[in-house]
Amino acid sequence: MPATILTTDDLREFKRQLFKELRELMKKREGGTLKKYLKSSEVMDLLQISPGTLQQLRINGTLPFVKIKGLIYYEAADIQKAMDAHRIHRNTGFSK
Repeated sequence: MPATILTTDDLREFKRQLFKELRELMKKREGGTLKKYLKSSEVMDLLQISPGTLQQLRINGTLPFVKIKGLIYYEAADIQKAMDAHRIHRNTGFSK
């Protein structure tokens, strides 16, 4: 099998393409083109929580949800609101 030699120009082109794709992904995320409604499994992955923790968030009213034909959906905006509402600001005593 013949060896392939990469040049610095090849690496620059790869870097340019990679950053272009990353910028496009970031625009999609910032532009709100992510899904409006998420299933339970998606929320658990997003927040890195267990099914029991997600159930507790539903029970105590932290996360509003919609149940349709046995499937539970969460609005992405509601998840962000809950995260913002439970943000903890602590004074560490350090000044900037």
